[in-house]
Amino acid sequence: METSATRKRRERLVPLLKDPAEEVRLAAARALERLEGAGSFDEVVELLKKGDRGTKVRAIYALGRIGGDRVLPPLLYCASRPEEDIKAAAIEVLGDLAPPRAFPLLADRLSEPSTAVKAKVIAALGAYPGEETVRLLLPFLDAGDGLLDAEAALALGRIGAPHLEERIAPLLASPHPRTREAAATALGLLPLEE
Repeated sequence: METSATRKRRERLVPLLKDPAEEVRLAAARALERLEGAGSFDEVVELLKKGDRGTKVRAIYALGRIGGDRVLPPLLYCASRPEEDIKAAAIEVLGDLAPPRAFPLLADRLSEPSTAVKAKVIAALGAYPGEETVRLLLPFLDAGDGLLDAEAALALGRIGAPHLEERIAPLLASPHPRTREAAATALGLLPLEE
């Protein structure tokens, strides 16, 4: 249900979709998209509560597109659910949004029994630069499984501490192509030490 304030803002933005300057058109389109997401938050949360599992997963990704602080409680809740697909989707979205208050939950999820969920957690933590994150992720470089070691290399590459090069470089000789690819990508992301 559209409020009068939303309608008024939409009326101001719609004409800008025809602005001669491309950057103005893009800004207007992004603003309108945010308005649409803001209006649909309650609907998405309702789908999250009452939908089947596939609908719930789609609702989680919709919350990521909506963004903002109000999507965090349902996402944090879903990241703690026992259903692997729901948990994995919520962890992925939290990694995309990277809210500081999600870090403790993500760090705790590194002990997940599911390798697939653990890989999502490792990838999500790549959005949280800092020595604590590096300390948590370094052991996964030794996983030797072609998944967790690859995700750890990519996450550490995104964090971008130059001192990680010597820890990531040995993965270039991994028997797993995915790990070698991730290591090469990570080394390309690391800044050069001066």
